[in-house]
Amino acid sequence: MLRWWRTWPTWAAYAAAVWSAAYGALGVFWTLGGGGFPFAPVADDRASGSILEGSQAGVVAPVMAVAGLVGTAVALAMARDWARGRVRTAMLVFGWVTAATLALVIPDYTLLMLVAFAPLLLVFAFTGVPGPQDGIGDILYWHRVNLIILFAGGLLWALATLACHRPAGRWTTPEAARRWGRWAVHVACAAPVPYEITRIAWYLGVPLGIPEDFLLMMRQTPGMLEVGLGGALASIAGCVLTHGLVSRWGEVYPRWVWFRAGERVPPALAVVPASVVAVVLIPAGLMNVRMGVDPATWGLNVPGMAWTVWGAALGVAAGAYALRRRAPALDDGAAHEPVRTLGVGAGLGEERAEVGPGGVRVEGGGVGVDLVQVEDVGVRVVRDDLEPS
Repeated sequence: MLRWWRTWPTWAAYAAAVWSAAYGALGVFWTLGGGGFPFAPVADDRASGSILEGSQAGVVAPVMAVAGLVGTAVALAMARDWARGRVRTAMLVFGWVTAATLALVIPDYTLLMLVAFAPLLLVFAFTGVPGPQDGIGDILYWHRVNLIILFAGGLLWALATLACHRPAGRWTTPEAARRWGRWAVHVACAAPVPYEITRIAWYLGVPLGIPEDFLLMMRQTPGMLEVGLGGALASIAGCVLTHGLVSRWGEVYPRWVWFRAGERVPPALAVVPASVVAVVLIPAGLMNVRMGVDPATWGLNVPGMAWTVWGAALGVAAGAYALRRRAPALDDGAAHEPVRTLGVGAGLGEERAEVGPGGVRVEGGGVGVDLVQVEDVGVRVVRDDLEPS
């Protein structure tokens, strides 16, 4: 599974093409009058909070069909690397706009709910949903499931576009990424504070941002205040983990993780969860923005408006971490024609490295060094995970 994920640049564009073709075909089906249009007006208990909710199939479905057809062609062109110059730039713009629309603009809070309550939903699938709901279908109905499908398509388009054009420049160096990544972490930790304060206040009996009768209703609803408190505590825990994106313990397991202490933290272990949380926070925050502000009940959704900032900052912090942890590509000769093998970091393990004309890749142990460069005077560490002796 891990090996398959590591090859994502080779298959992401093909996956985006398949997704676009399939959803484009659905657009054609709905344009021709087929049933199941996922944004059609329905009862409130079967509707979503999407920006397209309540739209007409005759207007939106043809756009879906055309976008799916164009997307299939663009994704295949990305996969085969057919375009150059301005055409390539146009494809990249199309890819990022498509990814942002599908993953950030169209969805609502469904993805955030799915991530936050995934363990409970798994239990409910077997035990039934407590309360008035008849089953899991009363939570994950078609209008919401469709948003999950669109979100998945947005992620595929983001991967495909990123594989087509990797970021480069002075701002992507490990030193620069550490600087702006630290600021992003500070913003990501500050943005959810209003949400945390209001939910903890409600649990303690303080009607902050809501009428007293609304707080009384929540007290009389089993588990309602506890869910809010759990969300606040999860947010605080997430803030602690976010600091790992700019801390040493986020790159090398600390002593209190005794079973892995001193070993290098796989970058994907931090980048993937942080990125997923970031992209599900943004559409939930935008949905709260669309709801507007009621002075009598501002505590319900105004703190959630900051989720947009939270998600954006967390995504930037995850990107900075990924840039710092990535290993520069070695010359092909270095990858296939090693000159010699040497040990790295005396007393820190049995690390070994293949040295070639372009550099040396370090493997094994708890050293935390990804790449060093071979120079006339010897070997120079170009990553700051380990201070050279």
